[in-house]
Amino acid sequence: MERVEKALVLYMVVSWRIARLMRVGRTCPELDASLFFEPDEIHGAHVLCKKARPKKPPTLNQMIRMVGSLGGFLGRKSDGEPGAKTLWIGMQRVMDAVITIQILRDGYDTSVCATRVAVRRT
Repeated sequence: MERVEKALVLYMVVSWRIARLMRVGRTCPELDASLFFEPDEIHGAHVLCKKARPKKPPTLNQMIRMVGSLGGFLGRKSDGEPGAKTLWIGMQRVMDAVITIQILRDGYDTSVCATRVAVRRT
């Protein structure tokens, strides 16, 4: 039961962040993405989307659309904005990129790699 409670707490935090990004992204799309995303998350999304890093930080709407595209959002004219599932899947991919960026920046150490992967999977 204790493990289930820990998992629920983690899932609640993740779902809160996804719901907040959806709501704020739709009401205030021109906000600076760095208010809601860490620099490594922005960099990871750019790397995975194969886009050059911009000179100025992306807007929240641009970042949400990048993350959504990593989760399967197509961005067609009539599609609207990315939903919870596409943002969730996209954020999983971005977080994998963030872990890779951090490992490469800190130098390759197998003990650090194994610890971060173990934390990521719980």
